[in-house]
Amino acid sequence: MNIILCDQPQVIGQLLPFTYTRPISDIRVGILKISEKWERHLGTGISYHTQEYLRSKYPLIEADENLAINAAACPSQALIRALDSLPMNASLYTGKTWIATKTDRASLSKVWDGRYSTFAKQEYTGALLLIEEPWHIFQKNGQAIRDDFELITKGRKSAGITDPHTIVYGAENVFVEEGVKVRAAVINAEDGPVYLGKNSAVHEGALIKGPLALCEGAHVNMGAKLRGDNTIGPYSKVGGEVSNAVIFGYSNKAHDGFLGNSVLGEWCNLGADTNTSNLKNNYTSVKLWSFAKGRFVDTGQQFCGLMMGDHAKAGINTMFNTGTVVGVGTNVFGDGFPRTFIPSFAWGGAAGFSTFKLPKMLEVAEAVMARREKVMSAADLAILTHIFGVTAHFRSWENA
Repeated sequence: MNIILCDQPQVIGQLLPFTYTRPISDIRVGILKISEKWERHLGTGISYHTQEYLRSKYPLIEADENLAINAAACPSQALIRALDSLPMNASLYTGKTWIATKTDRASLSKVWDGRYSTFAKQEYTGALLLIEEPWHIFQKNGQAIRDDFELITKGRKSAGITDPHTIVYGAENVFVEEGVKVRAAVINAEDGPVYLGKNSAVHEGALIKGPLALCEGAHVNMGAKLRGDNTIGPYSKVGGEVSNAVIFGYSNKAHDGFLGNSVLGEWCNLGADTNTSNLKNNYTSVKLWSFAKGRFVDTGQQFCGLMMGDHAKAGINTMFNTGTVVGVGTNVFGDGFPRTFIPSFAWGGAAGFSTFKLPKMLEVAEAVMARREKVMSAADLAILTHIFGVTAHFRSWENA
């Protein structure tokens, strides 16, 4: 069966700025990306039905028999069983939410057009983890770590922690891949699992509380305090205090400062002593900029910090107010609190913004990637160029 993870247009808009640069299923929540979860559960590769400008990097493959799956849905054993029993030319729903359609090549266009009701309908009544809003990424991260931990570690033996100066509580809930280095840390996995990915490192004096996903090549710096429900994506570095945050990969929050109830895309950097507010002084629910609705919306969450798109940077001592959204390729710096919606390719801070011109932004991005021995591909360049164009209307100062 050919597996296709299908982005729905409404959800793409709701998950911006993260879906500017990736399909929905390329979002990391828990230890793995959504696409990686499906690959592991099904034991096969996947392809993507996503925005046209992303397809050179995330191709679509069609076959005679296809299973098109809602890209915002995370797999579970119960869901896999329901999909296995789904007949051809039928759709699976939970309530009004479409989950999947199994169909032939000729009828795939109905799926792409959202005509799910033209297929026979089956109801799914099991639990379902959906990522449809930016705050879902951190809000559901603890459960996603637990689910991924069980999936990844089942039937395997941990490499263990041999450092005599490290204290571990709940050692049965800690899994260590090969090449991990831990020195003089405290790890408490009594309330949730701790996964230490291949060649990751936990440095001296770090305090870690599970659930935690420290992905391949990532570092927890000296004296860091990780307070639970955190994902530190591949080759990222964290320091200071971090609580219920998801970092997709290749991003740094390496120094002191607080990051809470937040999501950072790839290739981001928070300068020393950057802080995020995740709670309003009056304890009311946080409003967050919605690209889909073109206004601030009530998240219903009391705790919500920073949503930062790929390739965004913040200078030292930057202060982000509660519920701040930062677009792709943005550079924020200066004293005071900047606005709570900062468009893509903005340059500045509380004193005002100008445009981070595309050639200069690309120059910085290429230099940052080169430090990790990565080269910007032609597909990445085309994607960023496209985003620069489609986000121009948000940069109001350009038309002033």
